[in-house]
Amino acid sequence: MEPTNLAAEFITFCVQRRSANWPEIYDEMCWVAGRRLFQGLGYVELSKAGLPLGLPYITRLRSLVEQVAAQGNA
Repeated sequence: MEPTNLAAEFITFCVQRRSANWPEIYDEMCWVAGRRLFQGLGYVELSKAGLPLGLPYITRLRSLVEQVAAQGNA
């Protein structure tokens, strides 16, 4: 599954803040969402935009992070 533009931008933003490997980047993504540091978006808004950060989606999320990194967006 291709990441949406918003997902790719959010992931890139988080990686630029804290270049880290999995699972540290997941922690950063949660930190950013919890404080609405990316375009004022929190957990609910990101989830509605197709980027849920909850543990049930962790495998998909990790795949998205790896895709964005591989595309050179992060």
